[in-house]
Amino acid sequence: MTEKTPVDLWFDPFCPFAWATSRWLVEVEKVRPVEARWHIMSLNVLNEDKDVPEAYREQIAKAIGPVRVVAAAAAKYGDHVVGPLYTELGTRLHNQRGIDRLDDLRATVEDALAGAGLDRELAAAMDSDAHDEAVRRSHNEGIGLVGQDVGTPVIRVGSNAFFGPVINSIPRGEDAGRLWDGVLLVTGFENFFELKRTRDGSPRFD
Repeated sequence: MTEKTPVDLWFDPFCPFAWATSRWLVEVEKVRPVEARWHIMSLNVLNEDKDVPEAYREQIAKAIGPVRVVAAAAAKYGDHVVGPLYTELGTRLHNQRGIDRLDDLRATVEDALAGAGLDRELAAAMDSDAHDEAVRRSHNEGIGLVGQDVGTPVIRVGSNAFFGPVINSIPRGEDAGRLWDGVLLVTGFENFFELKRTRDGSPRFD
């Protein structure tokens, strides 16, 4: 039996591009010997000292709530619940509703908790700073691997860490594996820093 390589991914549940990348990694698990491990980071923490548009700051101010809930769930149940809870949150925030169309974020988080088999009352952590230290610690671990001028997601494979890849659709099957192979190839070169082209359109999750 082939030993699986641990792959750490840091995410903020609000970020649609992190969600697309995370679902790609789930596809990669099916065709390559890797095992995803999930960690929280925070767009709110990332941008707290940055000059960003006010509309964006208002949006990411809401984002801290779900991150706090994931931290609270990990504290109560253990880190193994982070991935399943992220799946439930991301499905509701992005596939089903979209963060721009959320009428009741608290209800969405409660539904996600229930979907993951966790205590719905953990949604109360959205309005508490009790787990902010844990959020910041996890965030700093991830962003510290790649530097402050990027965001979510961050991926680490062994000693190799990078931001992204930023994708707006989810490769399936061997296409997912081929993208994985290519990403590891270029990021494995220690003096490689950036490939980029203008992003065209919002991510799709079908």
